[in-house]
Amino acid sequence: MSGDKFGTVINCMDGRTQLPVNEWMRKKYNLDYIDTITEPGPDKILAENDLKTVQSIRKRVMISVEKHGSDIVAVVAHHDCAGNPVDKEEHLRQVHKSIDLIKSWNLPVKTTGLWVNENWQVEAID
Repeated sequence: MSGDKFGTVINCMDGRTQLPVNEWMRKKYNLDYIDTITEPGPDKILAENDLKTVQSIRKRVMISVEKHGSDIVAVVAHHDCAGNPVDKEEHLRQVHKSIDLIKSWNLPVKTTGLWVNENWQVEAID
């Protein structure tokens, strides 16, 4: 693991988002590996601060940061999300709230938000 660069993604469990997000993160941040934390509609879970699930997500983020040295955490929302079926504007609002929550954890990481559009292309949203 020495020298390997990790990033962390809090992504939807929807398999359509995994590959495009991981490839985008690898290229954008020159990463070797992506630690992926999945939940159905994670932007909603984080934005609404669903305590039990947020604690689980935070625990997994901490493992990625402390054990793998991840220095970037991305929150992903996407088109056609079954776990959080709201419009794009609401997803973007929730991602911004999610980023604020993650920043409140005071981790030594950069945070970012990603939107996966109807063509399964990744767009930075912050």
